[in-house]
Amino acid sequence: MIAENLAEVRDRISQAIQKSGRNPDSVRLVAVSKHMGIAQIKEARIAGAVIFGENKIQDAFPKVEQLEAEGFSWHFIGHLQKNKVKFLGKHFDLIHSVDNLELAVKISNKCHSENWVQKVLLQVNVSGEAAKFGLKPSDLEKQIMSFSQLQGIRVEGLMTIPPNHPDPENSRMHFSRLRELRDQYEKQTGLSLKELSIGMTNDFEVAIEEGATLVRVGTAIFGPR
Repeated sequence: MIAENLAEVRDRISQAIQKSGRNPDSVRLVAVSKHMGIAQIKEARIAGAVIFGENKIQDAFPKVEQLEAEGFSWHFIGHLQKNKVKFLGKHFDLIHSVDNLELAVKISNKCHSENWVQKVLLQVNVSGEAAKFGLKPSDLEKQIMSFSQLQGIRVEGLMTIPPNHPDPENSRMHFSRLRELRDQYEKQTGLSLKELSIGMTNDFEVAIEEGATLVRVGTAIFGPR
């Protein structure tokens, strides 16, 4: 079932890319494996998934350690608490959810002291929802150079989570806004912010149409949690 689901998701991604006139290699799939066991993750890997997304440090580490020799790429996609930074090692190829400067400084200090650089995305609260984590666009505009100057991290792009809504078209304005902010920041600062992590099971096709380079899909691959 996982293999069939993954094949369907990849086909839908390909169709959305083609519809958008984009390069077939411009979008990467993050298979969201939170709450999934080793057997299910291995099944997805055998079926062709490469990047797996986890949202809790304590849940991710046992999986990473058991599967580290099997060609997996791990991304951290959940809210990262400052008191968990001390547990970070070279486990995640990308952290999608750096949502404030203090957190970024903590990550940078740890990584710099250990002589490595962590790739990160900055999470932006485009919708302005009080319940959502993320930087306000106005704060990011003021602070983006401060993020970029930290020696232990490298900012690769931006991430956002739109409001929950059954209609995927409701997400479009939020994805479009994040892309516009990315383009604005690149022009103003000269930074390369190539990654846009937008889109999940319900709206990843709309996200691809709006410029996603990373889509985070769990339920459509692994089934309901």
